[in-house]
Amino acid sequence: MERSELEKIRLAKLQRMQAEGINPYPTRSHVTHNARQAITAFEAAEASGDPVQATLAGRLRSLRHMGKLSFAHIEDSTGRLQLFFRINDVGEEELARFRNDFDLGDFIEASGLMIRTRTGEVSLQVHNFRMLAKAITPLPAAKDEVVDGEVVRHAALSDPETRYRQRYADLAVNPEVREVFRIRAATLAALRHFLDERGFLEVETPILQPIYGGAAARPFITQHNQLKQQLYLRISFELYLKRLLVGGLDRVYEIGRDFRNEGVSYKHNPEFTQLEFYMAYSDYLKVMDMTETMISFVAEKVLGRHTIQFRGHSVDLTPPWKRVELSQSLMEVTGIDINAHPDTQSLAAAMQAHGLPVKPDQPRGKLIDSMLGDYLEPTLIQPTFLYNYPRDISPLAKSIPGDPTTVERFEGFVCGMELCNAFTELNDPIDQESRFLELGRAYDINDEERNPMDEDYLRAMAMGMPPSGGFGIGVDRLVMLLADCPSIRDVILFPHLRERDAD
Repeated sequence: MERSELEKIRLAKLQRMQAEGINPYPTRSHVTHNARQAITAFEAAEASGDPVQATLAGRLRSLRHMGKLSFAHIEDSTGRLQLFFRINDVGEEELARFRNDFDLGDFIEASGLMIRTRTGEVSLQVHNFRMLAKAITPLPAAKDEVVDGEVVRHAALSDPETRYRQRYADLAVNPEVREVFRIRAATLAALRHFLDERGFLEVETPILQPIYGGAAARPFITQHNQLKQQLYLRISFELYLKRLLVGGLDRVYEIGRDFRNEGVSYKHNPEFTQLEFYMAYSDYLKVMDMTETMISFVAEKVLGRHTIQFRGHSVDLTPPWKRVELSQSLMEVTGIDINAHPDTQSLAAAMQAHGLPVKPDQPRGKLIDSMLGDYLEPTLIQPTFLYNYPRDISPLAKSIPGDPTTVERFEGFVCGMELCNAFTELNDPIDQESRFLELGRAYDINDEERNPMDEDYLRAMAMGMPPSGGFGIGVDRLVMLLADCPSIRDVILFPHLRERDAD
């Protein structure tokens, strides 16, 4: 690798340490406390005067040398703590070594006595120390700029492209980014807690599948060389989880990755995290109740409140959420009654009459979906359930009794973004087979929404699947809302990016 001048200086320090018999990357550390534990232990013992000895480790984030004293701050995952070096404690030679060999970004281990300095800061009075890992490349540094006579400090790493490509640097210098991923972890824990408490069993289903299905999306295709078999990265867990209902597991859920070979946007990434659950002896109304309860529970667990701030909107997640039929909402924003246009030609003509764009050769379901995405979805800021969807865009949902053209399906929206999707699950194998055949006829062979027939799923359903409700939520989008992040890339540690040559 080509080195910068600063990297060459640091590399020379590393080589000098090695020549002196000092290993700049020792195998073991002997830490006794993290930063938070050390401060807590000292504050608890401060009143009694009991000494607190500690061995700490972390990355050097600040350095200040004053005559026979040196001050430094180290940072670990729990916070920052000051190191206090005195020549009387470490000796002249060791203090010089600290000043000459250690740089910002290095990892250091230090042992000593916890004290409070004259300025009142809880610190470690260092008696001995050593290098744990020499940083050859400096971390991006914050930049100061004078604006109207005032010093303005810019973020250490603010360019989104660089932040996504070098997430390790982004995490190292931007504490607010680390907080986002703590929120993400807490969100996953809260979702699991909510479902586990209600008797759901967490399961794992195949990521590599011989037949893809359960969603309208184009899959990634791969090849098993030994078996000479074409496989697909899953686009959904749905058909496998519903097989488990057939097998007698009445409440199941899975949290994992789905893969969809489609475009990227602020709310789409080819690889994303999904939660799906299926509940026997339930329907979409019960799932709707459970959804609003679960989301508000997660917000309370993660943030300590039900109200969130997202992109300038204040949103209250407290149940009950607004509920409105899809056809009614579309009528309000477009002036078109989709129920009055039961076929593609009629609906396309109505859209053109209202000045709405119509792509050629689009099935009726896609026309409805385009109106929903382009005109209705952006208006749904406060939590809203749209329910009762057309049958032809919901091939796995059960029809409303007495209305074969409409199914028991809902989607949840918050801040103009679809958050979740749920059905009363179709459990009639004859009807399901006819839906698959109908979908195959309605869509072009290359259309991403034309899913193949899954005969094994039909075989499982033919053995008897209990009436049930199913649900799926994009975990990344939920974290976006809770962390007030405008892009899905902000809540995925390593989002997919174009190759640099393709930019």
